[in-house]
Amino acid sequence: MVRPVRFTYNAQTALTNTFQNNASADAEQTQNLALAEFDGFVKILKDNGVEVIQVFDTPEPHKPDSIFPNNWVSFHADGTVVLYPMLTENRRWERRRSILELISTGFQINNEIDLSHYEAENKFLEGTGSMILDRENKICYACLSPRTHTEVLKDFAQKLGYRTVTFTSLDANGKEVYHTNVMMCVAKKYVVICLESIKDEKECENVIFTIHQSGKEIVPISLAQMNQFAGNMLELHNAQGESLLVMSEQAYKSLNQKQIEQIQQYSKIVYAPLYTIETNGGGSARCMLAEVHLPKK
Repeated sequence: MVRPVRFTYNAQTALTNTFQNNASADAEQTQNLALAEFDGFVKILKDNGVEVIQVFDTPEPHKPDSIFPNNWVSFHADGTVVLYPMLTENRRWERRRSILELISTGFQINNEIDLSHYEAENKFLEGTGSMILDRENKICYACLSPRTHTEVLKDFAQKLGYRTVTFTSLDANGKEVYHTNVMMCVAKKYVVICLESIKDEKECENVIFTIHQSGKEIVPISLAQMNQFAGNMLELHNAQGESLLVMSEQAYKSLNQKQIEQIQQYSKIVYAPLYTIETNGGGSARCMLAEVHLPKK
């Protein structure tokens, strides 16, 4: 998790992220509120037995979205680290070698795959924002958008041995959903997903078939719930091996009793208030977590 120093509304990313709203003209206030939410979230995770590696952002260059590290890097169980091509220039500055060096002090890095060269061709793939990975079954779900290009996706899948399930996801206004991780979350035994957003019948059927074939239960959410970040969740396991489904308070409050009961069959629900981060950044709990699957040293 990257602790922000200059978190603010990012006008560059807002062009393709309809979840963002410029809620405050006061940058210092936005940063202070976001920092309080970040620290509170870290405390809640630690209180639930999750090991958190905190990295401090640097003031320069200004990286308004550094709080969302899952877009530029992913860590895999075979010791592979993947770096990703980012759509906007001010997000490319988030790729910091010093962060990988810090991770490598406690974890084994055997291989590095750098896909960032695709930026020169205006082709992008923003990590586990663009892709939802079923790591166990080696399935990669991806809704195509300006931030998720089929060629880069294919390259990732070939290099890491994934099969891809692609589709188009649209919000209530018919606009492409910018990242797959705002409309679905894959856990070990279930998938939280906004099927309503997949308008193409064949694509939707294929997604449902693939999920069922992988042995997972579907927890459907509505477009309204998706807009409250109910798709932006991540399953973590704490030191005791307990399954936790991590989300924001807004996401939790949007769920109905049936959905909560479905999830609680498998996971403990953990949530934190992230309203400032969600409003200005257009991302939520899942976006703030770059989960480390690397082997420990």
